[in-house]
Amino acid sequence: MADDRPASPTPEERKKLDAEAKAKEDAEQATLPYKWTQTIQDLDITTSIPGNLKGRDLDVKISRTGLKVAIKGQEPIIDGTLPHAIHTDESTWTLETVPSGKEIAIHLDKVNKMEWWAHVVTTAPKIDVSKITPEDSKLSDLDGETRSMVEKMMFDQRQKEAGNPTSDEQKKMDLLKKFQAEHPEMDFSNAKMG
Repeated sequence: MADDRPASPTPEERKKLDAEAKAKEDAEQATLPYKWTQTIQDLDITTSIPGNLKGRDLDVKISRTGLKVAIKGQEPIIDGTLPHAIHTDESTWTLETVPSGKEIAIHLDKVNKMEWWAHVVTTAPKIDVSKITPEDSKLSDLDGETRSMVEKMMFDQRQKEAGNPTSDEQKKMDLLKKFQAEHPEMDFSNAKMG
C-alpha cells in the first residue's frame, strides 16, 4: 500500500528548515521599529528616538492588555493589543540617553510567568516560541522548583511537536517495562497505557 504522507525531514533537512524559518523570523523582527527581548517572567522593549526629544514629547500608555508608544504628533511606534495580560503597576517606561541619541525603554511584567510571548502586540509578526531555549530566558534566575517545571514544560512541548511521549508518559512506559520485566508470568499484551 503506497503511503502518500510526506516523509519526515531528516535531521539535516530539519536543521535547514529551522535555519530558514529563523532567518525569515529575524528579518521580520528586524523591520520592526523596536527591539524586544523576554524572559519567562517579563518583556523588555527598546526603541530609538531623536536625541532632542524629552519625556513630555512622548505619548506612552501601558494598560493591562495594550501598549502605545508614540512621539506626539507622529504615527505611533507601537500601538496595539498585547497577546497576554501584564501587571501595569510593575510595568514601567524610561527615557534613556544612548550614544545614538535617545531610547525609550519599556519593561512589561507578565501576569502569567509561565508562557512565552510570540510577539509584543498582536499585529506584529510572530516568533516561534517553541524554539526558545532556556538560555535565552535566564532560566538560572528562577528558583529550582520553577526552573525544573519550566524545563519539563519545554521538554514536553518539544516531545509533543516531535510526536514523542512527554516526560510523564515516558515515566509510565518505563514503569510498565520494569514491571513487565519483574513479572514475566503476566500477559501484558492487552495492557492499555493511559
